[in-house]
Amino acid sequence: MSRPPAHRRQRAALAGLRDDERGSIALYFAIIALAALAMLGLVVDGGQAFASRERAADLATQAARSAADALIPGSVRGLPTNLQADPAAARDAANRLVTAAGARLDGVSINGDQVRVSVTVRRPTAVLSAVGLDEITQTASATATAMYGGTTPYGGG
Repeated sequence: MSRPPAHRRQRAALAGLRDDERGSIALYFAIIALAALAMLGLVVDGGQAFASRERAADLATQAARSAADALIPGSVRGLPTNLQADPAAARDAANRLVTAAGARLDGVSINGDQVRVSVTVRRPTAVLSAVGLDEITQTASATATAMYGGTTPYGGG
């Protein structure tokens, strides 16, 4: 019995090889697509997390300044050397500012002329929600001091 020609043997060998590897490109593509999606999520939603942190810090600073401006009227009369924030007015001022920005006021603490405000900012995720992470939450705190005039005594230059 004679052997089949070489090209038929090669074709038969390649046909068997192709049957064994059927679907390997689909598996490779699925792994690469999953990795690309994870990287996209880290880039897009990671950037959103940094922006949320900055937004929370900015809102906390603004709210603390606003709250520190809510002074007890008696502390401003005469020579205002002992300025004090009005607790109810300070909380209200900070809450109005933070609520208008779409964030949450976590707390306001007043110690004489210093007001400390904590704020939480929440943002929905764009890509990572596909894997169950639906929201990014960032919290920041800031302190402001009530001042009269400028930074030098009696508002001098």
